[in-house]
Amino acid sequence: MEAITFLPSGNLEATSNFYLNYFGLKLAVDQGACQIFRVAKNAYWGFCTHITPLETPNSVILTLVRDDVDEMYQHFIGLGLVTDGAPRWNERFGIYHFFVQDPDGYRVEIQRFRDTRWGMGAED
Repeated sequence: MEAITFLPSGNLEATSNFYLNYFGLKLAVDQGACQIFRVAKNAYWGFCTHITPLETPNSVILTLVRDDVDEMYQHFIGLGLVTDGAPRWNERFGIYHFFVQDPDGYRVEIQRFRDTRWGMGAED
């Protein structure tokens, strides 16, 4: 099974640049009005210009589960991106995380789990 989450993009060029160059994601499919990025072995995010923009894009959270949360934070700071602060533990959810905002206003969370029994990890 595979999964794609499609979201509207007001500036597909800026969005593409953000995910290709800042996150190092691979462009899986370029459909012109939609660009689909591989985020995991069987999971993708698609950004499209023909979908009606969301009124509150910051209510969307796109999460990448990775082991290298601190390194990603330093990478983004080095690139001059604004984050919501340094990585921190969220005791309520048992995660270590931080957020960065993408060009469309979506919050992108970089996190790792404290409890690995859920079977969700940073592996491809």
